[in-house]
Amino acid sequence: MSSHSGDGPASSSDGDGPRPAGYYHLVRAVLYREYLVFVRYPANAVGGIVIALFFFGLLFYGGRMVAGRALTDSIEGIIVGYFLWTLSVGAYSSISNDIGSEVQWGTLERHVMTPFGFAPVALLKGVAKLVRTFLTSTFILFVMILVTGTTLSLNVFTVVTIAGLSIVSVLGLGFAAGGITVLYKQVGNWLNLLQFGFIVLISAPVFELGWTRALPLAHGSALLQRAMLDGTRLWEFSPADLGLLLATAVGYLGGGYLVFQYTTRRARKLGVLGDY
Repeated sequence: MSSHSGDGPASSSDGDGPRPAGYYHLVRAVLYREYLVFVRYPANAVGGIVIALFFFGLLFYGGRMVAGRALTDSIEGIIVGYFLWTLSVGAYSSISNDIGSEVQWGTLERHVMTPFGFAPVALLKGVAKLVRTFLTSTFILFVMILVTGTTLSLNVFTVVTIAGLSIVSVLGLGFAAGGITVLYKQVGNWLNLLQFGFIVLISAPVFELGWTRALPLAHGSALLQRAMLDGTRLWEFSPADLGLLLATAVGYLGGGYLVFQYTTRRARKLGVLGDY
């Protein structure tokens, strides 16, 4: 009888009981959630594509009526810049807007109470949305190329690497914006202004003003222009250019993460984490 009573706990510890979830389960759950949202609400995703193409149509056809030949000569650069801008807006809003929605829905505390912590969950949700943004922005890119009749060099490895590292810095800005939203709540209109600031960053004159290379998106935009317009491959860029691109991505992501950690910790101390 004593041996039988000892077998029960042993069998439970051998695998019958629940096991703690790991980061693999978190990644799988976040990606699956993003897939379900896309499948169940396709009209929202299609609406985003239509709006992006609508604004590009205004830029292209309206600008051609005003500028004529001058716009046609620079249309390739405009397409590359617009492609990077759609990626940037998606990366930024994937974190900042998602955190703002969690605050409004009152579900923020659930993320904070997870064993992983709020910041890793928010980062993985942003990366999942970024994968979807890459797919939609790529579709928009091909439509722009088809409509304008232009030709670009599209080496997948080079374009994905440079564009990916470029928008990592924007994820950092999204983290900082999300943290400010948690602390101050109703600041969405101010934070949305930054999306239009991306246009300035993407078109920054990095060759004339060298200090602008340290800004998010600026250096990556210059490298992406060389890759897609001139056909420069990733291994043909100088180590200094690639090193600066990587340092900018890591630096802004790390800085945004620290701001997010500080603001969320401050909100918990003030007792306003779940307020709206």
